[in-house]
Amino acid sequence: MREIGIETEYITLGQLLKMTDTISSGGMAKWFLGEHEVFVNGEAENRRGRKLRPDDLVNIPGFGDFRIVTAEGMSFDAD
Repeated sequence: MREIGIETEYITLGQLLKMTDTISSGGMAKWFLGEHEVFVNGEAENRRGRKLRPDDLVNIPGFGDFRIVTAEGMSFDAD
């Protein structure tokens, strides 16, 4: 599961799709959600404006599983 750190109260599902490179542009979000299953906290979701907050779990079959976390809650590897 990949952690997605946010610095705001929430991000939208459309923003998450773009941040994870699931889609290449924000304009593709509506099309993607119409053609692919996406699950938020175990429930099917097709609204690109769905607000995702810390601790939400998003499953995009074929693309991965993502957990929304606050940016300060992320763990970083020291290089």
